[in-house]
Amino acid sequence: MPSTFDAFRHPGFRLLWPANFFSFICRWMQMTLSILFVLELTDSPFLVTLVGFSSMIPLLLFGAFGGVLADRADRRKVLLASQVANMCAAAAMCVLLLFDMAQFWHAYIVVFVGGLGWAFDMPSRRSIVMDIIGRAGVTNGMALDSVGMHGSRMAGPALAGVLIAAFEPVGGYFTVLAFYLVSIAFLLILKSPPRSAPVAARTSGVLKNLLEGVSYAASNRVILATVIITVFMNLLLFPYMQMAPVIAKHTLGLDERLIGLLMGAEGLGAIVGAIAIASAGRLRYHGRVYVIGSAVGLCMALAFSASQWFAVSLPLLILLGLGTSGFGTMQSTIVVIASSEEMRGRALGVISLAIGAGPIGALIIGAVAELTSPATAIMIFASCGLVSLAAVSALMPAIFGRMGQPAPGDRSSSPIARADSPRPR
Repeated sequence: MPSTFDAFRHPGFRLLWPANFFSFICRWMQMTLSILFVLELTDSPFLVTLVGFSSMIPLLLFGAFGGVLADRADRRKVLLASQVANMCAAAAMCVLLLFDMAQFWHAYIVVFVGGLGWAFDMPSRRSIVMDIIGRAGVTNGMALDSVGMHGSRMAGPALAGVLIAAFEPVGGYFTVLAFYLVSIAFLLILKSPPRSAPVAARTSGVLKNLLEGVSYAASNRVILATVIITVFMNLLLFPYMQMAPVIAKHTLGLDERLIGLLMGAEGLGAIVGAIAIASAGRLRYHGRVYVIGSAVGLCMALAFSASQWFAVSLPLLILLGLGTSGFGTMQSTIVVIASSEEMRGRALGVISLAIGAGPIGALIIGAVAELTSPATAIMIFASCGLVSLAAVSALMPAIFGRMGQPAPGDRSSSPIARADSPRPR
């Protein structure tokens, strides 16, 4: 087996990867189905942005609790519970569409349930990769998991667009329901990997665990920089996804099939980027990949906002995905490597909390789009994102240091940094 796919040498990862992939593809299909459903019924950019808001607000409200759960509970069972809840929501939407009872606000409920599952299971989903593979192969495992996530971001919207055109939204939701069943089947076969869950996380109060996670992330300079950049990226870059279908329909004049293809273009670029990271061997400067990928994504969003042609917009979004693969893959990898085992789930929970800035960004970009235009809103947000990224990079250089060693002048509390720091001469 090529070294790019080293993580697949582990039987548990060979079950976890498809379980995650089908979960991811359901998430992106539901997002696209809901966006196009609301756009068709309302033709309102602001109401379309409420789809993204409804999907992401659970991360802001419950993301940190998902981290506590990852440190206290069986992570495989957490994943199973979230998948069952998501499947039930998709089934309910199927029934409403079959009996012609669905209204645009029903889409908000479906994606809210999906976001709730994402908030509670994402720290477990990332932590379990380390449980299965171990520290030595975690970068490869995270990159391959990102290949599945970004592959679903490409395939999910495109498949949703084709299904809507051929079978109306109900066909898309029935497919989502089937994919959730497949994901659940793989998780049922997967055995919970052994882990030495700390007794303190199980016996201490939930609120105390939550505060410990926030305090730990704030005290570790590398994790703190990662959290802050995650906030800015979700606030200022990723809300573009809510505007892209509106631009595709009104500016580029595309039909549902091409809208789905355009929305999936980012996933294609992200797959290429994630495979490149998986093939890179043992990376040491994860933070540099993280920051550079973020900058590329913001620059491509800025260029996309000025495009008037599908032939230009498509490659721009592919390049945007190439950048966001560095951001997305390194985001969790940095936290997993830089945190101690007993705090790993809670540190990832803080990342989930940071991702919760997305719904705020979705609301703001929707309001700005109503006052100006969707393209102008993306342009303003991407410009602010580049300024913010530059400021964080200048003020917190620890993010550029070698993983395992603090940057000059940094007093990170990371156990890895302490263990690997060079001895004074």
